[in-house]
Amino acid sequence: MKSTDPADYQNTRRPIAGMPKDVPAGSTIPPHTHRRAQLTWAEDGVVTVTAAEGTWVVPPNRALWIPAGIVHAIRISRAVAMRAVYVEPRLARPVSKTCKVILMTGLLRELVLEAVHAPLDDNRNGRMAHIEALILDEIRTLDAQPLHLPMPHDKRLRVVCEALAQAPGREETLEQWSQTAGACSRTLARLFASETGMRFVDWRQQARLAAALVRLAEGEQVAPVARALGYGSVSAFTAMFRRALGKTPRDYFGTSAED
Repeated sequence: MKSTDPADYQNTRRPIAGMPKDVPAGSTIPPHTHRRAQLTWAEDGVVTVTAAEGTWVVPPNRALWIPAGIVHAIRISRAVAMRAVYVEPRLARPVSKTCKVILMTGLLRELVLEAVHAPLDDNRNGRMAHIEALILDEIRTLDAQPLHLPMPHDKRLRVVCEALAQAPGREETLEQWSQTAGACSRTLARLFASETGMRFVDWRQQARLAAALVRLAEGEQVAPVARALGYGSVSAFTAMFRRALGKTPRDYFGTSAED
């Protein structure tokens, strides 16, 4: 069987190497970094990746590009079939110097699976060279709407964001949060804009969307998820989900998310 140790993929002669790894539910991979850049994708399931820039929720129709040297941690709620592609730094530099979300098209999916199934040694042939070049082209051009929750550096605002990330259904206003944070609502609103690039209501909605993706991927039904995240009705939650991702929860996940 092919190695599932990322260390084996950092110095191989193959410039782009794909690793298959099935990870059980409840797993966490503590903060770490790689010499190579990494494209992380869950063929099945949802992966949550956290770095200094924030948190990304990565469902099967998206992948996350992580540049070389970026410290990141991974959390798995439900058992996932993770597929990672490690790219030599010289090839990775033109892609992006920061983490970014990639749209996982049918073509990129098949290319990644080909790289994952290819041997790890240097038994390269013309076909694999073409596949590797196509993978890089797709990664460079297939930016997707990020499912990204940026975390601030300001300690006062971080108190608010961490509390909402843990319980995104909370409905306190900025005025109510000001007592917890030790800063007035006007200061908090300014910090949200300057440190996350988002308004408070938009950041909270993104936190709710991220939580919804994880819970729906685990098989929960739409109605209880909507209630837990502070929505008064399934229709209101579904409208938010469709605005953000272009599909209803049921269309996004298939029959696993029932209305």
